[in-house]
Amino acid sequence: MSFALSVRNLTKTFDSGSRRLTVLDDVSFDLDDGATCAVVGPSGSGKTTLLGLCAGLDRPSSGTVELCDERLDALDEDDRSRVRGQSVGFIFQQFRLIPTLTALENVTVPLELRGERGDNEAKRLLERVGLGDRMTHYPTQLSGGEQQRVALARAFINRPRILFADEPTGNLDTETSDRVEDLLFDLNAEAGTALVVVTHDLDLAARTERILRLKGGRLVSDEPQSVRENEAA
Repeated sequence: MSFALSVRNLTKTFDSGSRRLTVLDDVSFDLDDGATCAVVGPSGSGKTTLLGLCAGLDRPSSGTVELCDERLDALDEDDRSRVRGQSVGFIFQQFRLIPTLTALENVTVPLELRGERGDNEAKRLLERVGLGDRMTHYPTQLSGGEQQRVALARAFINRPRILFADEPTGNLDTETSDRVEDLLFDLNAEAGTALVVVTHDLDLAARTERILRLKGGRLVSDEPQSVRENEAA
């Protein structure tokens, strides 16, 4: 069976002086195409490390990650970059827009890196996130919420099979967070993209179909929505 993401016995360790620090310890799970999940846990539990390993931004100490039918541990950095460019979208807490590019130009970057033009699709996505009148503005001319909506449009421009979001509303006020969350889940449903959200926000996590809880680098629970609904009843 093919999954958007398949993780097996994933472990990440670091040497700290004379000690070996285990940040992620024997984590395994699968994510179906089009499925949504949140990764939650206290600070230092390994959430961001897990996201980086799943996205091929880092290599595990042991274990395997199969992302979009590619075994990342068997690929060099160029091929991992190819997989990300073809099949993966990213949203970060800090937006990570290029300050010298307009909103429209920022959205088209992923396609331009593949040698493709994407102005029409970028315009459609910016209009979809309510920024049709801000396309020629630079990041410094946009509010935090507007910058994150540009980042949302950019994340979907290459029609990714899977999207990784790291604290996507962590820098936003409550009202703006709610709007960004709605757009994230609406766009994700329209595109049929698998979604992995790392978050401290349990209300955001509750909007996903499944919650993975980490503690001390270990996966301590894997809760599907049906279980949470039954517990709340």
